[in-house]
Formats: sequence, structure tokens, C-alpha cells
Amino acid sequence: MTHAGYQPHYRQIEQALRERIAALRPGERLPSDADLCAEFGVSRMTARNAMQRLAVDGLIRREPGRGSFVAKPSAHRRANRLMTFTQEMLRSGRVPSSRVLTRVIRPSTVAEAATLRIPPRQPVVHLRRLRLADDQPIALESAVLIGACAGAVMTADLAHGSLHETLGRAGFVLARGTGTIAAATASAEEARLLEIRIGDPLLVERRIIEDERGTEIEFTVSAYPADRYALEVQFEVEARDVGVSEPGS
Repeated sequence: MTHAGYQPHYRQIEQALRERIAALRPGERLPSDADLCAEFGVSRMTARNAMQRLAVDGLIRREPGRGSFVAKPSAHRRANRLMTFTQEMLRSGRVPSSRVLTRVIRPSTVAEAATLRIPPRQPVVHLRRLRLADDQPIALESAVLIGACAGAVMTADLAHGSLHETLGRAGFVLARGTGTIAAATASAEEARLLEIRIGDPLLVERRIIEDERGTEIEFTVSAYPADRYALEVQFEVEARDVGVSEPGS
């Protein structure tokens, strides 16, 4: 499979607006759908699609009859949406940076190959970074990406830049993923890097991200000190059958 540098128009607009929003304050007005149509030469539906994705991510609020505005950042990341660490910290008014610990091309392990659905021992990119905000360690992140990403990832400035923005510029359109969140305790290495104590609680997120074709692109494990990071969860209450009682209800 080849990945050209093409991105759908709505994703191009979305990415451009994400970069603008990072430099704006909550409440500032954003271009209207008509303005975006003129600027990017797209249809109103395409512009509206891009804005809707930003609204779903909680980056903007759309007020009928008034326009679109930069939203006040949430205290925590929503668990059902993935925002880049760089964007997330900027939206919180903090300065993001990373310390690259590992960046190599190597054969995949059996487990990595199964997760990414590639043949065993096929080359992958292993990127391990310590993520910081205002120079405070926030996460220890280990990402394994398919070998096709090597050209972009191995040469990018990932100490100050975003991995997902790097992939986007290279034509990898990340679309959806699955993940798990679990509790763990800090090992000696994790404690040293995150500047916490051995055995301190961690929030560990494991996620697999695929592109719009359903191809697995990235498998990442991120460990956060439990007192520095949280995930916001939205849910619906499952309907129960009337007249059926359950123990403990």
C-alpha cells in the first residue's frame, strides 16, 4: 500500500484550524463556513464537516446565528476523543516539549506484528519519548509504527513537534482507534523519568490507531502519573427492562 501526500479537503481545513486555535484565546471568533469556502476553495458541506469535527473534539463551540468560537479548554482530555499531546497542552496554556529516548527502525516482535497486523519481523519504527508540559514530565510514551512511516518519523523534529501532525503531512490520515486504560505502579525507570517515587500510581493508556482505510498505523503505550493527568468520560445510562429488579439496584 502506498500513502501519497493527499489528505481529504476537510482534514486539510481541520488541521489548519487546529493550528490557528492553538494560538487563540477562548471566545475568539473563527471564520464562518462561507469564509472557509472562499479561503480553501471547497463546498459549504466540506467546510461544515471540518468545523463539526472540531466541535466534537471540544475545540470550538458553534452558536446558531452567531458563528463559531474557540471553546474554553476542558480540564481533562475526553476518553472518547484523541487529541495530540502538543495540541492538548497548548489548549491548556502550557508549553509542550518532548525528550526523545529511542528512535530506531527494527524488526517487529511477534506481539507487535499481531497488533499491527503485519508479518512477523517486518520493520517498524520504535519511538519512545518523555512528554513534558512547562518542563514537568507528564507522560512516558512508547509508540510502534508501521515501517512505511519511517521516512517521516525518523527525520522529524519530535522534541518540539507533534507525531500525528508529522504523519498527517506525510499523507497518513489517522481516523479512528481503540484503547484500554488501566492502573499500574511505577517501575524504577518510570519513577526516575517521570520524577515520582517507585510504586507511585500510574494511569496507563494502550491504543491502536488506524487510517481511513482501516490499516493499523500506530500502537502506543502511554504512562501518566495519576496525580498529573486524567481522562474525562461521557456516557449514556443503559435502559433497563421495566419490572425486572436486580440485586444491589
